[in-house]
This record gives sequence, C-alpha cells and structure tokens, in this order.
Amino acid sequence: MNKRAKGVTVWFTGLSGAGKTTVALEIEKILKEMGYYTQRLDGDIVREKLTKDLGFTKEDRNKNIERNTFVAKILTDNDIITLCSFISPYKSAREYARKEINQVGDFVEVFVDTPLEVCEKRDVKGLYKQARKGEIDNFTGISDPYQEPENPDIILKTAQETIQESAKIVIDYLKKINTIK
Repeated sequence: MNKRAKGVTVWFTGLSGAGKTTVALEIEKILKEMGYYTQRLDGDIVREKLTKDLGFTKEDRNKNIERNTFVAKILTDNDIITLCSFISPYKSAREYARKEINQVGDFVEVFVDTPLEVCEKRDVKGLYKQARKGEIDNFTGISDPYQEPENPDIILKTAQETIQESAKIVIDYLKKINTIK
C-alpha cells in the first residue's frame, strides 16, 4: 500500500557528473521501499521529450527550468515526492523554482558539491573533453558559469560520501521537515 507524503520537490543541482541522478535514483528506491509515491524528473530524460526544442543558451536553460518547475509544481501539489536532477546553473532559475513550488509544498535545494576534476573523471560521455576542445558551446563549468547555491538546504559531497550516505542525508532531512516518517 502506497503512502502519500506531504508534497515536496527535492531539487538536485550541480555540475554534469556530480552525482545528481545517481543519488536521486537511490533515494527513489528507498522511498518506494518505504511505500511513498515518488516521481523523478531528470535533465537528460526530460530533454528527450518536454524540452527537446531547447538548446543550452542562458535563455534556453531558463526556459528548461521554467517548464520543469511547472511539472514539479503539479506533482508536488498532488503530494508526490518529486526528485528533480538538473544542472540548473543559474541562481535566478533556482530561486524561481523555489518560489513557484513553495506555493503548493516544500522545496528542498540539494547542492551536489563535487569538484570539477572529479566530474571530469566520471564523464562517461566525454562531454568535458569535447567542451575543452571547443566542440560544445555553453558547457557548464567550462565555457558557461555555474553559480553555486548560497544557502542550499542540503550539501552533498559525493566525492567523499557513498551513494548510500548521500541518500541517507536527504532521507533524514525529509524526516526532519515531516515530509516522511
């Protein structure tokens, strides 16, 4: 029997290869084992359908976050634990997401704080190499800025923590704010 939680969006932000999706998958697994309704919105997956018309300019990135915020807000309003994994490099876009989602539920910003060198080593798609060669424009962390969150609700250090340790930090926080029991 599935349980309804208080509506929440857990918003993972960080560089490509930081571990956002990996941690979100682990949290999703744990929450489903606990019986909670969850939905994951992942940057790579969403860009295949919902935002495939957008590129990676600042304007397109902001439009991408705007659309994903809309979906996350609907899910949150329906008491779904929504796990969002987006680089979301701009502070203003994350503030927009927080403001919108806080109208219907909680917004938890999770900064997946992983050094650029570690992200580059984890890069199975070779995107960082392509960006360093100038083959990819507007690549966050290389040719486009990443504005680190100033006051995230949670900071994960995936270069030092196991996936399970990072997931436990988020689960414990969700318990602390009375989203789950």
